[in-house]
Amino acid sequence: MTTLAWILIAGAAGGVLSVLFASIALKARVEWVPVMVSYAIGALLGAAFLEVLPHALELTGDFQKLGMSVLAGIMLFFLLEKLVLWRHCHVETCEAHGTHAPAHDHGRSGLMITIGDTMHNFVDGVIIAAAFLVDIKLGVVTTVAIVAHEIPQEMGDFVILLHSGYSRRKALIFNLVSSVATLIGGVLGYYALAPMQQAMAYILALAAAGMIYVAVADLIPGLHKRVELAHTGLQIALILAGVLTVWLVGSWAESWFGVSA
Repeated sequence: MTTLAWILIAGAAGGVLSVLFASIALKARVEWVPVMVSYAIGALLGAAFLEVLPHALELTGDFQKLGMSVLAGIMLFFLLEKLVLWRHCHVETCEAHGTHAPAHDHGRSGLMITIGDTMHNFVDGVIIAAAFLVDIKLGVVTTVAIVAHEIPQEMGDFVILLHSGYSRRKALIFNLVSSVATLIGGVLGYYALAPMQQAMAYILALAAAGMIYVAVADLIPGLHKRVELAHTGLQIALILAGVLTVWLVGSWAESWFGVSA
């Protein structure tokens, strides 16, 4: 199977599965959102430090330039978030959108959510494409990490859309349409990045920076709202579970596809 085919499958599956899992989980218990956030932190950090950055180091011997690329990437995502082009709202309240979305705002909050989520999904698609262009194993692991952090985000989106006056069916349709951006980002990323193989190490560094930024700046602060020992222990366990998942998927992919880490 070609690299583009892998990107198409990963982009389509990643977007659709994250929305469907989120809708099922939200229907069951809204309290699952913080649980999934903890797991997503581990998956993102695990993918960044166990897979993406090691692959980037293999592609270049210049550790200093690679480190500078990660720092530049973190600043880039900070600026994007400031410009409300990058949005990660995983709970019912979100600084970017005020507190609880009004129940009767004629869909304005829902429209903002959909636009922000679409742009976010597009960037995720580009990151998936960059990973698959390096090797299949890295692409698989990156897709798993992105799906893991998309689930709590989509759950947060559902909450805000419902509060904004959308029906559950309409909220699902809006999120599914928004998820198509992952596929579009993957395809455009493939054609844009394929000729840039010599710069791939630094592109991976930017991808890792995005994962680290989301985990550290957007997700971890929310965990500090619960300081009870039992909740802290659960958060740590779920973060470690996310890291373990990435490691297991990486090991499986390595044996399955016959590629080295």
